[in-house]
Amino acid sequence: MSFSDTMEFYRGKRVFVTGHTGFKGSWLVKILQLAGAKVTGYALEPPTEPALFDMAHLADGMTHVVGDVRDLPHLRAVFEEAQPEVVFHLAAQPIVRASYREPAYTYEVNVMGTVNVCECVRLTPSVKSFVNVTTDKVYRNPETGHAFKEDEFLDGYDPYSNSKSCSELVTASYTRSFLEPAGVAVSTVRAGNVIGGGDYAEDRLIPDAVRAVLEGRPVFLRNPASVRPFQHVLEPLFVYLMVAARQWEDHTLAGHYNVGPDEEDCVTAETLAEAFAAAWGDDVRVECADHAEGPHEAGLLRLDCTKLKKTFGWEPRWHADKAAALTADFAKAVRAGEDAAAVMERQIREYMTMSS
Repeated sequence: MSFSDTMEFYRGKRVFVTGHTGFKGSWLVKILQLAGAKVTGYALEPPTEPALFDMAHLADGMTHVVGDVRDLPHLRAVFEEAQPEVVFHLAAQPIVRASYREPAYTYEVNVMGTVNVCECVRLTPSVKSFVNVTTDKVYRNPETGHAFKEDEFLDGYDPYSNSKSCSELVTASYTRSFLEPAGVAVSTVRAGNVIGGGDYAEDRLIPDAVRAVLEGRPVFLRNPASVRPFQHVLEPLFVYLMVAARQWEDHTLAGHYNVGPDEEDCVTAETLAEAFAAAWGDDVRVECADHAEGPHEAGLLRLDCTKLKKTFGWEPRWHADKAAALTADFAKAVRAGEDAAAVMERQIREYMTMSS
């Protein structure tokens, strides 16, 4: 399915997105708006200040509902009103370090939130395709350098990662018990670390780097040697869209998929930060901690995306240095006064038309 075919699939479709006010959710909403979908979003108020969702005025082109996925009656009422055909579940507490500070809240949102979304899908006959977005951190990770495949053991270490492992199990149970028998195609997609313009979250490498350069500070890295499958945010988003569209047409394609970069782009935090600094220019300096700081976070994480490639003929399109450069370009353009929505659209169209 080509990009144009994927976009055409969503034209006129009723699409429900949880977590639409977040970084990834905002980019997903923008793609769906460009495709001509009828989008309903359900999320808390934007989680950062500034927020991409507000900067790009995304609420103007959709049904924007402020709500908490832990509130089943409210979520159910919004589903009933929207009557969605496709559902993307992105709402989450997504930060590892925050999960150490607020573990109970993290489990409430990431586990019971998933239960509530699955329950709404179960009770909404209009839904034909459902994608639950999880993370590459769902696997038990002894940090041996092994690239994880989809059938390996789920046992995330920290409360965030573990809650996402639980979210996978919840989805699998609902799928077997209710959704598959009702004709709903369900997939979970496990994405690597995403970067891109408009991410203002705390405790993330590139957002922290953007704040540093805008404030005239060196970019400081807590864990410079950590290896992650870094990718531009548009890479997994177009996979979510493709999987939901393809499994609608062929239920045998529903399942679990990793999405991440090739081996060459599983790079250290320091390598990515240096690529960002080079793209920004102005003699940006990168400084590294002498030893890892803060609570435990995996130092080495890789994904095997063979299943996604063989099933859909998918290949990543942008390397890590390109993703870092596009992130820097976005921040510079917005600082110069360019409309955030226009920058998003330009980068989306570039992604759809360029091969590398």
